Amino acid sequence: MNAPERSPDHPPLSDTFIAAMSARFGSRFSQSEAVRLSHGTDESAHPPQPPDAVVFVESTEEVAAVATLCHAHRVPMIAYGAGTSLEGHLLAVNGGISIDLSAMNRVLAVRAGDLDATVEAGVTRKQLNTALRDTGLFFPIDPGADASLGGMTATRASGTNAVRYGTMRENVMALTVVLADGRIIKTGSRARKSAAGYDLTRLFVGSEGTLGIVTEITLRLYPIPEAISSAVCAFPDIAAAVNTVIQTIQLGVPIARIELLDALALQAINSYSNTTLREAPTLFFEFHGSPAGVDEQARTVQEIAREHGGLDFEWATRAEDRSRLWQARHDAYFACIRLRPGSRGQSTDACVPISRLADCIAETLEDRATSGLIAPLVGHVGDGNFHLIAVLDPDNAAELEQAHNFAARLAQRAIRMEGSCTGEHGVGIGKRGYLIAEHGEGAIDVMRSLKQALDPLNLMNPGKILP
Repeated sequence: MNAPERSPDHPPLSDTFIAAMSARFGSRFSQSEAVRLSHGTDESAHPPQPPDAVVFVESTEEVAAVATLCHAHRVPMIAYGAGTSLEGHLLAVNGGISIDLSAMNRVLAVRAGDLDATVEAGVTRKQLNTALRDTGLFFPIDPGADASLGGMTATRASGTNAVRYGTMRENVMALTVVLADGRIIKTGSRARKSAAGYDLTRLFVGSEGTLGIVTEITLRLYPIPEAISSAVCAFPDIAAAVNTVIQTIQLGVPIARIELLDALALQAINSYSNTTLREAPTLFFEFHGSPAGVDEQARTVQEIAREHGGLDFEWATRAEDRSRLWQARHDAYFACIRLRPGSRGQSTDACVPISRLADCIAETLEDRATSGLIAPLVGHVGDGNFHLIAVLDPDNAAELEQAHNFAARLAQRAIRMEGSCTGEHGVGIGKRGYLIAEHGEGAIDVMRSLKQALDPLNLMNPGKILP
């Protein structure tokens, strides 16, 4: 649970470096304790680890200037977007400088005819969809938090729509990246396919800022569906809900979203969002397509749910009702924390093949019952991904350790079932210990070789991903 101790290889910032940064960036270079602390804290349960300084950049060229100075003075660099990460990605475990890209928030181009857009890394997903409002298009990747698209790219984010539209891996077409020594490169193109050279775009998507800093992203866009319908259905137990999901996916129903929440999560949501949903294991559905297609999908899923003991669907067809329903789902993290005033949430996730989902969730809930933890379950179960939010007393070391061990068992369980220790949160510092078990020593050696080739001084977000 505790962050690694600061490495002696990276001493405090030198006076020469501070002078150079101050001369170049003026008041946008800050050593304020409050600014540093805010940039060394994320949404994880890991204790804060502030950087030595923060610089607020406004262009790719400025990021390159920072990287050039950091490279010359051997100063670690940590890219910062919206601060919503969940595995300690932003923590300055080796000190150094936080590079805040939030002011790089321009939508550079929207090409409706080609269904793509290019944005700066600080643009958030909600901001992009607002900019697309009059085009008839939208960007579907929705991790819940209004994260920056640079951060979503760096962590290979997904979310509630991934079952139909995929993750950031499938939806990033091209990147502009600043390397550790200040070089600027462009990867990929706007072509829908290419067989030209190594796929560097996919290398940087999910690299968590350890190989380079993403400054611009070209993304796929999608037409807004002609018809959208949402529904909620409660079940007598978790197994019935999960089996409904498995059968829906195996039948090839092109459902847009399918989310699972257990009874404890529903209790938290009702209290936090003033909803009156049945406090039982529940699936949230959303269907996209033509009116006839949506109707067919909904009837098929409703019949599947009925076979597994599902109670009557509660429909939300008006836009405002759908928005209220999904906002309640997205507020689940904060709702769960409210179950225990003064607590902090430790969110962990795993992803398994859909055929193993029922087994993995059943074993995990047995483990939760044995541990006695308060840990509501929510999940993007349409792609085999689920989360537990342990609600903890941050001053209780024994409880923190218990939650850490619970998360470790979940990661090991998912890997044993041929899944992943993290479906979307990323590795950061929280999941580094499971990568060898998941990928094998040989693959980790290749990852280390790539890191060494691109960042031989280990300046790009050091201490993250690699065990």
